[in-house]
Parts: sequence; structure tokens; C-alpha cells
Amino acid sequence: MPTTKSKHATRLTDFDIELFRAGKHFKLYEKLGSHITEIDGEAGTYFAVWAPSAQQVSVIGDFNYWNKDEHPLFPRWDQSGIWEGFIPNVGKGTIYKYHIQAPDGRHLEKGDPYAFSWEIPPRTASVVWDLDYKWKDSKWMKARKASAGQIQPYSVYEVHLGSWKKLGHEGNRSLTYKELIKELVPYVKDLGFTHIEFMPIMEHPFYGSWGYQGTGYFAPTSRYGSPQDFMALVDAFHKAEIGVILDWVPSHFPSDAHGLADFDGTHLYDHADPRKGFHPDWKSCIFNYGRHEVRSFLISNALFWLDCYHADGLRVDAVASMLYLDYSRKEGEWIPNEFGGRENTEAIAFLKEFNETVYREFPDAVTIAEESTSWTGVSRPTYSGGLGFGQKWMMGWMHDTLEFFKKEPIHRQYHQNEITFSLVYAFTENFMLPLSHDEVVHGKGALISRMPGDEWQRFANLRLLYGQMFTHPGTQLLFMGGEFGQTSEWNHDKGLEWWLLDFRFHKGVQNWIRDLNQYYRNQPAMYEQQFSNEGFQWIDYSDSTNNVIIFLRKGLPPRKPVLIVCNFTPVVRENYKVGVPFAGQWKEVLNSDRATYGGSDVQNAEPLTTSEINYHGQQHALFLTLAPLAIQIFEAVE
Repeated sequence: MPTTKSKHATRLTDFDIELFRAGKHFKLYEKLGSHITEIDGEAGTYFAVWAPSAQQVSVIGDFNYWNKDEHPLFPRWDQSGIWEGFIPNVGKGTIYKYHIQAPDGRHLEKGDPYAFSWEIPPRTASVVWDLDYKWKDSKWMKARKASAGQIQPYSVYEVHLGSWKKLGHEGNRSLTYKELIKELVPYVKDLGFTHIEFMPIMEHPFYGSWGYQGTGYFAPTSRYGSPQDFMALVDAFHKAEIGVILDWVPSHFPSDAHGLADFDGTHLYDHADPRKGFHPDWKSCIFNYGRHEVRSFLISNALFWLDCYHADGLRVDAVASMLYLDYSRKEGEWIPNEFGGRENTEAIAFLKEFNETVYREFPDAVTIAEESTSWTGVSRPTYSGGLGFGQKWMMGWMHDTLEFFKKEPIHRQYHQNEITFSLVYAFTENFMLPLSHDEVVHGKGALISRMPGDEWQRFANLRLLYGQMFTHPGTQLLFMGGEFGQTSEWNHDKGLEWWLLDFRFHKGVQNWIRDLNQYYRNQPAMYEQQFSNEGFQWIDYSDSTNNVIIFLRKGLPPRKPVLIVCNFTPVVRENYKVGVPFAGQWKEVLNSDRATYGGSDVQNAEPLTTSEINYHGQQHALFLTLAPLAIQIFEAVE
């Protein structure tokens, strides 16, 4: 029997095949694809690809002049549909594709679904590569493991790597992974975000898809460097004590000729019936979640990024489109499930298994769902009927809040419910409050452009919006550029408008985000009970005449709560009476109207002493000066 030598046991075993066919093999990246190895003392690469309907499969590339007859693969005897073979003298950096003869005689050239690297687009071939890298983040990983299952702050900076910063003097090129280590890591560290979230970095042929139409599921895009360069970027974030969340897209895949679509001449990864297998919104293919081998592929891919790239979490894109068979479809354009309903039972089962597997293998990671409907239990455990995600984007809060803020202050008194309604359902899920890339594209404009009033009022409104987000129960996500008031709608072909930081109001917004992050991370009342109604208490949500809301945020007992007051009008209010639960002195600790943020500097400079007045259902009261279009935070003086 030939002997194999490699970092991983690359040769497929009977047990591997059994798990794969049962949909239970979750480390397929160690078995399928191309693996540099040595067999009987001869160096080369072992190839394995799933193509059950293929008539012939061979490896073609620059090493054999793309000759389909030169290096054939052979089907396994077990009828698994896997073709495999060892090619001597093929090593790291070799460009290749699979040549597949379809059942109808067509000749297809496909990239490797499990390739660790791909050519730089628009080229579409896979590249033989390895995952050798010496990680230096053991301190981070140990601390992450020790804090598994504990409530902790999540303040997320969402980034599109290709357009965070462009080098205009070098043809408007994007920064490389190595350059991002020097620039992006210290920037995020300085602003105090706990996590960064990358829009999909998996290889994708069309840059304008932002990564959401991927073909290289196991490879970071080569546009910015090698797989090891991306590992080094993750490593650098961990050294800076910043977690890395990756966008992951199991909801659909593009129909590019070199990708998963029509892979072996059949609908191998998707459904043949377009009513189930074609997505009308994105003109892409929908995975067949009921097929065991497809589930193994997808869950293996999720674990791959947590395992081999030390990702700290996965944000799953477009979950709603997976849950409903009639998503974006008219009557007659979809097929009911086996019970006659519109729920996609196969996708639901897949999502539950995905979450169960992630949390079993990586209990210190987090999964986050972008889910825009009222589906019950998205972030609840599967054993109680939930989908099992760790957190869910709070799309309702985002829509209502942006609708409220775009109104002129004089009209807001008639819409106060828009800013308070989210608390009716705030604890039904573990919510993350997103102001994501979706809110600054497709003609929506920048966030600052939607704020009403003159320049001063627009920036005051933006600071108030961010303050309301950071003090609302839940975790937070902010898309790049929002942290300094980017004035243009996001364009993936352009870098952010960094020159704006030369101006006072923009610099002030950035200062405000930095201080909000610091306060959120350092004040337990802001996060210890961020998913529990025990962590929130209304003082007054009904003063629509003055357009003021007042509430408490609470940490675990015996910590004293934090008092938060929002004034949604540009009017300064003197001696505004507020009920509080404790007697003594209270001090203002954060105020979005301070001069350092670009505000008018109306504040309560000295500690305030309570009066023995029963008000707002509390036994004590404070008389505050409310700054215009501002949020102010007060703490009891110990």
C-alpha cells in the first residue's frame, strides 16, 4: 500500500465517505480539493473532487498546457461520486482547473470548490496552495476560550476591504492585507471597537458583488494578497485584542461558468426546478439544503474559517431568503413544502445543524443572523425550537430609527413611538443594532445626508443617533465611514473620504464614536444585561411634547444603574425634572453636545443633588439642563 505524507491525512477513507454521504463530514477541506503531499517518497499534489454525474474528470493547468487527456482522475469504487488522483511534481502555486465531461457530452472547465487559493480576478483558475502559518494569537485564543458563553461587549466596525482606503497616487488601488495590518488595525484599535466584520472576503469574480457572489468558498480573495497574508491580518487584529467576524453566504451562489453551477453537468449543488433553485433578486442559484453532500460542503466551509483562519464569528447573510420558499416570489413561482406551507424545512434544518455544529466545535465563537422578518427564535437554542444563532440583526430598530431621525424636529413629537417601539420586542432575541452598508447604498445616501436641519443640526442629529444606538439594549454595528460622517454614498470603487477629518464636525463625530466605544466597553450597565429586560427600565417615554425620552440601563446587582436622557429637539431645556431611583449626587459622564464633539457645549458641569420629590414613579428627582439634539448620560456618585 502506498504511504502518504502530509500535514493532514489527505487520502479519503471509507469512514470519510460514510460521513460525507450522510451529510456529517464537517472537515472536508482536509480531504477534498488539492493537497500538497508526498506518496512513496514522491512529491506532488493529491486531487479529489465530487462530480457524480461526470463521464470523465481530469486536472488541467499550466503544468500540462491545459490538456484534458494528460492527467485524468479516477472514480472511487464506492460510488460516492468522488474522483481522485495523485499528480507528481505538481506543487504550490500551480494553476489548475477540473475538466469535466458532462453526461450530455459537454466539456466543462471548473474551478476547485475546495481550493485554498485562486487566481486574481478576472482570471478564474484555482491555485495549489497550503495553509502553513505560525499563529501568534495564543493569548487571544485562550482568553476567548475562557470567556465562552459569557455576556460581553460587541461593538462591530463593518468593513469592505477593497474600499476602506484607496491609494489615488497608485491608480486608485486598494490596500493589501499587509498594508491593512499597518493602517486598519491601529485605526480600529484607536476607535475602541471590540470587533471588526469583513464583508465577504471569500474569492468572488465580480468585484461589484462586494463578495456576496462567491466562487472560492475556501480562499480569501487574492486581490489583496496570499492566504497567509490574510491570516497575518487576523493575527494582527487578535494581537490588538480585536475580534474578527466574517460575512458568510450560504444562501445562494452565482452561475459563473467556472463555479458551482452546473458543476458536473447537472444541478449538483442547487435545485433543477427554478422555483426552488433560482433566486429572483440576485439572479443566482440556491443551495439544495436537503442534499447530504451539500450540507457537508457548507458546514465544512463554515468551520474552515473558524478553524484555519481563527475567525471569531460568522455573520450569515440573507437568512430570511433561506427560511421562506416564497421569498421575493409571486403566486405560482414557488413550491410549498411537504406540509403545504411556505417555510423551507430543509433550510431550517440546515441552519439548526450549522449552529449546533459551530457551537459544539467552537463554543467561544459567535454566529449572527441577518434576518429581516418576525421569525420566532432566530437567536434561541435549537433545543427550545430556535434556529440557534448567537445574535440577530435588529432590522426593525434600524428602519424605525432612521425614519424618525430624517423627520424635522418640529414633527418628531407626532412620531415618538417610532423611537420607542423597539423596546416592545427588544428582548425577544439577542439583538445586534445594525447601521450597515445596506443603509448607505442604492440611492439612500450617507447617514449624515438624511439628517435634517442646517450643518450644525445635521451633525448633532448624527451624534444623537449614534448615542441612542450605543445605549439601546443589544450590541452594535457601524459601517465604515459612518464613524466620521462620510458625506457621500458608499461606492466600492472609491475609498472613504478621509480628508473630511480635517473639518471640526467630522472630527467631532469620530471623537464621539471613540468615547461611546470606551464607555460601552468599560461600563457594565451597558452590556452585562444587554439581552435581558432586567437591564433596561423606562423612566419616561411619553413626553412627546418636548420630544424627550428617559431610561435606565442596568448591570448586574448590586451595580447602580445609569441614567440616559435623549432630547430630540434643538431646544435647550433648563430645570427639566427627571425621576431617579437613588438619592444623592449624580454626575454627567457623557454628552454628545460637548465642544470636543462639535456641539454647543451645553452641559451639567457640576454634580447634581437629588430632591425628595416623587416623580416618574421614583422617590427622588433631578433638575437637569438638557442640551439640544443631544444624549446625556448620568451616573450616581459613589
